[in-house]
Amino acid sequence: MLLGVNIDHVATLRQARYALLPDSPNAEPSPLQAALDAAEAGADSITIHVRGDRRHMQDRDAFELREQCPLPLNLEMGVSDGMLALALELKPEFVCLVPESREEVTTEGGLDVLSRLDEVKACVDRLRTAGIRVSLFIDPDVGQVEAAAETGGEMIELHTGCFANALGDERSAEIERLIDAARCGAGMELQVNAGHGINYGNLPALFEVPHLAELNIGHAIVSRAMRVGMGEAVREMKTAMAQYPG
Repeated sequence: MLLGVNIDHVATLRQARYALLPDSPNAEPSPLQAALDAAEAGADSITIHVRGDRRHMQDRDAFELREQCPLPLNLEMGVSDGMLALALELKPEFVCLVPESREEVTTEGGLDVLSRLDEVKACVDRLRTAGIRVSLFIDPDVGQVEAAAETGGEMIELHTGCFANALGDERSAEIERLIDAARCGAGMELQVNAGHGINYGNLPALFEVPHLAELNIGHAIVSRAMRVGMGEAVREMKTAMAQYPG
């Protein structure tokens, strides 16, 4: 199982002080340096979300990472003309289509592919024509998995936020939802990834879900990095993920 490290919240910390001083030589911390540290520690890819409101990652961050980080770049983006134009210029290895609302603190819930099928399919077609592999960030719902397959995307990323926040019987129910969605995706020959809210504590419970190829983890790793450094935080997560039975 591969690890994609999301470094958005490195940029969040920088923007808290330097949003109005983007060219300051004092602007820190550096998302690029965080990505390089993650790469050295064994991360398999770097994930960033350039949002429409540019609240954390900026366009220049994306292009710096594309040019200077040796790892594959996974761009999370909303389904919009502006984001599509950015992706086609940036040409990351992967794009993950996500929902986006200005009111949310971070991405909450999966993309409703069922209700936006034609729009999403058109976006997927443009990206795939440009040679970019496409994933769709969806709730663990069989109907959404089937709609994602219909778009022509190669991958799904199952939203694990409800799993991460659930306790007791509710968590068991969320695991069953993830299991059903993962089996459905694998049966449709989609690569099955997962992400959102996964941390060092709840990771082992996720091992019940079959067919997981990649986890995209950001907040937990960035938070742990404040104590032990980015490299050690990534190594710890990779060690924990190595226990996945596959």
